[in-house]
Amino acid sequence: MNKRPGLGWRAGLLACAGILGAWIGLAPAAHASEPKAVTVASGLSHPWGLAFLPDGRLLVTERPGRLRLVTPDGRLSAPLAGLPPIEVANQCGLLDVAVDPKFAENRRIWLTFAEPGEGGSGTALARARLEGSTLSEVQVVFRQQPKVRSGLHCGSRIVFDREGRILVGLGDRGTRRDDAQTLDTHIGKVVRLDSDGRAAAGNPFAGRPGALPEIFSLGHRNIQGAALHPQTGELWAVEHGPQGGDELNLVEAGRNYGWPVVTYGRNYGVGTRIGEEGPKAGYEQPVRHWVPTSVAPAGLAFVTGDRYKGWKGSLLMGTLREQVLIRMTLDGRRVASEERLLRGLSERIRDVREGPDGFIYLLTDSPDGRIVRLQP
Repeated sequence: MNKRPGLGWRAGLLACAGILGAWIGLAPAAHASEPKAVTVASGLSHPWGLAFLPDGRLLVTERPGRLRLVTPDGRLSAPLAGLPPIEVANQCGLLDVAVDPKFAENRRIWLTFAEPGEGGSGTALARARLEGSTLSEVQVVFRQQPKVRSGLHCGSRIVFDREGRILVGLGDRGTRRDDAQTLDTHIGKVVRLDSDGRAAAGNPFAGRPGALPEIFSLGHRNIQGAALHPQTGELWAVEHGPQGGDELNLVEAGRNYGWPVVTYGRNYGVGTRIGEEGPKAGYEQPVRHWVPTSVAPAGLAFVTGDRYKGWKGSLLMGTLREQVLIRMTLDGRRVASEERLLRGLSERIRDVREGPDGFIYLLTDSPDGRIVRLQP
């Protein structure tokens, strides 16, 4: 009897995928045509953050300490002069970039970076005025305390809430994980700031003896992607676990996200437990976590437009280790399904952004990194 080759194998694979999805509590995402990755610009050294200017140009950071402008047709500017001193070591250097919501009035941009100083380095937030291709009025307005001798886990992402306050994710610096549970350091925290870098009014720990007033949430390991929900205004963020235990969290004021007391991650190599898996009273469970293998999430964006059939309302997440784009379908505060895309890209995806034109843009993290647009 003749059989068409491959049909049985494919059916078996689909069945296995369904079983796996049930095992991890997710349904497979509805199939949609996969977009094509089109290079917008190349020749970037470990690009880290991407932002869009009203005139159509893009700002892109390179971890080795360079900020560039990119024209819509992909031409890179020379590195912009005037950045503050940056410590470039291992995972740390020049990190995120954001355009102020009132840029048309104040011409202001924002940057996070590893700032050198007494005791090592710490993630800092700076603002600057951008006129044409020139930076001026560069000022560091917030410094993570304490500074640590480490090139690991600097974080970070910059998000503006609906009131224009600035939320910044800060890592545990690799060697100071227990400090993620204290309120007298910025280690392993999200901070909420006003435009002058001071603690925003209404922060949950303001006035508590011994607590730093900038702290918005605690118990984070290494936030690598963050985005504001377009309908609810809630902050969603992804962070790296150690060996497994990467997390997607809905970050709320005053909440404790567990690290290292409550985590699905394990110690590197030996695979032994670090803390409890939870649930545990007083600690938030992640919306989604990935075990037993890390995907290494990086970059996060909500899809608000109609460029991609079936994607509106989805949450997109880049990955470094898995080198795919993960599209998650949400049901309220729950991830209902997820789909892995761009398997053929074979590049680390460092940042994910929805542009003002409705297209999705990615940064690939390598010595010859790219800005990529997803073409439906």
